[in-house]
Amino acid sequence: MNLSTSLNRSLNRSLTRRSLIATSAAIAGLGLASCGTTGTDTAGTGGTTAKVIFCLDYTPNTNHTGIYVAQRQGFFAEEGLEVEIVQPAEDTAEAMLGTGQAQLGVSYQDYIANAYAGGNTGFSAVAAIVQHNTSGIMSRREDGVTEPKAMEGLRYATWEMPIEQAIVRHIVEKDGGDYDKVRLVPYTVDDEISGLKADLFDTVWSYEGWAVQNATVRDYPVSYFSFISIDEVFDYYTPVIAANDEFCEGNPEVVRAFLRAAKKGYELAIERPDEAADILCEVVPELDAALVRQSAAFLAEEYQADATSWGLIDGRRWSAFFQWLNDNSLVERPLDVDAGWTMDYLEA
Repeated sequence: MNLSTSLNRSLNRSLTRRSLIATSAAIAGLGLASCGTTGTDTAGTGGTTAKVIFCLDYTPNTNHTGIYVAQRQGFFAEEGLEVEIVQPAEDTAEAMLGTGQAQLGVSYQDYIANAYAGGNTGFSAVAAIVQHNTSGIMSRREDGVTEPKAMEGLRYATWEMPIEQAIVRHIVEKDGGDYDKVRLVPYTVDDEISGLKADLFDTVWSYEGWAVQNATVRDYPVSYFSFISIDEVFDYYTPVIAANDEFCEGNPEVVRAFLRAAKKGYELAIERPDEAADILCEVVPELDAALVRQSAAFLAEEYQADATSWGLIDGRRWSAFFQWLNDNSLVERPLDVDAGWTMDYLEA
């Protein structure tokens, strides 16, 4: 089965999460047949090349820069890997990861929670792409929404997902506001700035590394506050590199080799963001080069942030968010708060 990367969708869309959690849960149990050629433990040892399918979570963007850098700079090849980068057919990688259609890919801790609660437990996070949650609420600057309680009476663009709405309710109420006064409207666009300009909504969940940087590039004045500035329980891991558990158990050296190469790619993106941005734009010329460079400069400070090494996952932060989901009955079945991640394959 040939899973070639499809670039016929718009590549300049802002990073949105609408429909992704629902899609993940809906297709988690489909039992898709495994396809593609997987590797063997010869990776990194000078043996036969191992072939790996890596599934993105979305269209290519700066969250993926380290992967494309590792591919272009030959870091994967140096580890004895042949990596095919693909996009998910339904805007989610979890089903492909859980069933082995892709051996590795991009996911998020909240998506993993949703998949696990729905019975898709065949994959785990193996590295953090970005060390802290860089998402929050963006609005037009003129509206003065600098804190959650200011969302009262305004329109919030929702994807109508229980976890999403529960997080927004939590931050509004923690700030002393009345969530019931927040007006929920459907999110119907793929570009937060365009939606704000068109007056389709007043506030929207956005990623600082892309949507807020897009506002800067387009010279559109916005206000933004992060979720973690309101409550540290929301400092969960988003996004992560995840891997199929069965593949990891059978091919541990392949996974370690992949992460060694990916780490080198992200370290280059940290140390030389302009060069990394140029590589991403060369590989995916459809992207807005100005936005990529702006985003790359921001994420250079965020990929590793205050961690001692790129990719590390803090089990206390991971379990705290899973516990919050359990406590608020936001998952179909209670989660094992220590499940869904491992540091067995990442070399610090």
